[in-house]
Amino acid sequence: MPSHSLTGRRAFMVSAATASLPLFFSHNAQAATELKLGFPLPQNSQFGAAATAFAQTLSQRTEGRFTVKLFPSSALGGEREMIEGIQLGSQDLALVSTGAIGNFVPQVTLFDLPFLFRDYAHAHAVLDGAIGSEMLQRFPARGLVALAWGEGGFRHITNNKHAIHGPKDLRGLKIRTQENPMHIAAFKGLGASPTPINWPETFMALQQRTVDGQDNPISVIEASKLYEVQKYLSLTQHLYSPALFLVSPALFGKLSKADQEAFRAAAKAGAAAMRQRVAADELSGVRNLRQHGMEVVERIDKAPFVAALEASYKTFNQQFGAQTIERIRQTP
Repeated sequence: MPSHSLTGRRAFMVSAATASLPLFFSHNAQAATELKLGFPLPQNSQFGAAATAFAQTLSQRTEGRFTVKLFPSSALGGEREMIEGIQLGSQDLALVSTGAIGNFVPQVTLFDLPFLFRDYAHAHAVLDGAIGSEMLQRFPARGLVALAWGEGGFRHITNNKHAIHGPKDLRGLKIRTQENPMHIAAFKGLGASPTPINWPETFMALQQRTVDGQDNPISVIEASKLYEVQKYLSLTQHLYSPALFLVSPALFGKLSKADQEAFRAAAKAGAAAMRQRVAADELSGVRNLRQHGMEVVERIDKAPFVAALEASYKTFNQQFGAQTIERIRQTP
């Protein structure tokens, strides 16, 4: 028979080991931190593609220590509400357009100037270069951390009244816009009646004819099934719509340098997936929208639109600086 001292020692060891089990499993259960990422569009959009790529890359780069739960279709609120949540630290991550960001970082509306970018390659060169980097550095002063530029795409106009070939066709039309001073100014300059409406309420506003039309990239028009409530599509390509991955400073400030870099890498992977999806949708989207019954005006002469905005550009030059605008235009 074992001695009492040996029995007691074994009992102590078993007891100590057993007592440590809850702590061990508790530590491992807490090792994976789940974050919430909200975005305004459905999962089957370029925003959904970007969010998925972000989540997968972040998990890989951090060996599963961070997982991301996706909340599409404004499940966490409209863009303004999500941005405010990021500032307050009540929301971890958001992928949003620049439509509402201008209310928080006014300088970012520079990229929303009408007919500023020649094409997608030009927009990417500006945002991925020094100008885009300089803009990202403005966000911390506003209580936000911007990780990378994503892409909504070039915006086109839809409406229920008639086909739009030139600025004269926009006169008097009520066009839903984002809460973006630049978008509002652009449509006023083109003779339309811009009406800011939060995105979650836009479909119903179009359905009930509160407004006549709206503007969005092809991928958004298709993913949101706007063909159900809009008849005419004109490929005006009048505005380029960037997007941004935002993270709460409260969260980001607690991360190690390595993890901060992992978040940035995940955002860049998300941005790349977003651009790929936009490019794919541009190729197939117009055909699909036609099949859903939309009448499409493909050949648009942009010169009359640009001329109609000449007076507006004088104001834009004063607001942002003619040199800055020219710097963007001269980017190869």
